[in-house]
Amino acid sequence: MNLIKTMLAKIKGTRAALARFREMGGFTATFRPFGRDAYRSDLVRACIRTLADQTAKAEPICTDKRIEYMLRYRPNQYMNGKDFLYKVRTHYELFNTAFIIIFRTGKHIEGFYPMSYTNMEALEDPAGNIFIRFTTTKGTYIFSWDDIIVLRKDYNSGDIAGDPNDPLLQPLEMIQVSNESIANAVKSTANLRGIIKTTKAMLDPEDLKKTKDRFVKDFLDPATGDGIGALDASEEWIPANINPTITNFSTMKELRENLYRFFGTNDDIIMSKAKPEEMQVFYETQIEPFLIALSRESTSKVYSDREIAYGNEIKWASSSIQFMSMSDKLALKDFIDRGAMTPNTWNDIVGLPHVEGGDKPIRRLDTAPVGEVAKSVQKEEKEDESEDE
Repeated sequence: MNLIKTMLAKIKGTRAALARFREMGGFTATFRPFGRDAYRSDLVRACIRTLADQTAKAEPICTDKRIEYMLRYRPNQYMNGKDFLYKVRTHYELFNTAFIIIFRTGKHIEGFYPMSYTNMEALEDPAGNIFIRFTTTKGTYIFSWDDIIVLRKDYNSGDIAGDPNDPLLQPLEMIQVSNESIANAVKSTANLRGIIKTTKAMLDPEDLKKTKDRFVKDFLDPATGDGIGALDASEEWIPANINPTITNFSTMKELRENLYRFFGTNDDIIMSKAKPEEMQVFYETQIEPFLIALSRESTSKVYSDREIAYGNEIKWASSSIQFMSMSDKLALKDFIDRGAMTPNTWNDIVGLPHVEGGDKPIRRLDTAPVGEVAKSVQKEEKEDESEDE
């Protein structure tokens, strides 16, 4: 059964008595997503792909194991958990706002779906409840604000969505112009350009044209010419030297760096050449804040305040240990016999299978809690005294 189509069919259309929602500052909340053309840029796509790939490594942790299973393996019929996170992060970076629809049948959650749209408008009913109307290529859909997980960045001007990615336009335009200048320079220098000078005086314009056409046909036309041009003693070929100006390497590098700074990444991270320390900083600044926002928003929209008070929550977790070098991961084995981690936890880190009994913490015989050490020493002292007597 096509769950998404079935749920959308129920919601499709408009609701009566809904008016445009006006924010606190009087701003009318109507938005068009920015970035559909930006995603065609190879640099933009490389930056977003890196952020989405690293984000998609996160795993959901939920008190409701049915919801946890759904988020990990099949949030909706089109996506697994990895694809779901990848698309949410892509929307987040392209549009500065990502919407995830929670499909419910009564209080029973059926799925989670990242909403793609061509236009979005905030509405409210007479009671002050907020709804979002999405216009897509397949129709118009209205959802309650309580059924939408909303993630935003560059959150400044409005209450509903983040500000558009307009600052991205200028660096993209400059990069495009620079690329075109290089392409045009190659094309212009690949062609033979020059002047045929003749010493014959007062030639008729028709004769000049015939001389030029004959030379072009013999020398330049690959279909009819043999690549050899002939001129008599009264004619001279003067080549036109064209030296087009193109963007130099340092300028191109700076333009690329501007784009990297916009997305909080760099060439080493994109090319998988970054050191573990750099990847750790990348995780803490670009991945972890997103997962925190997703965890809190998911919890508040899936559970009621009472359910949250009883400890129900959804967390998206991705350990920064994944960015450690293999030698550093292998060195963590020293923590196993100190009880800091179980053998199977270490096996997960280095990619080894679990072993029987590996979920139980172990400890070396020469290590013990301070209180137990003191009791052990006192016991030994008493035993020594009894032996002396």
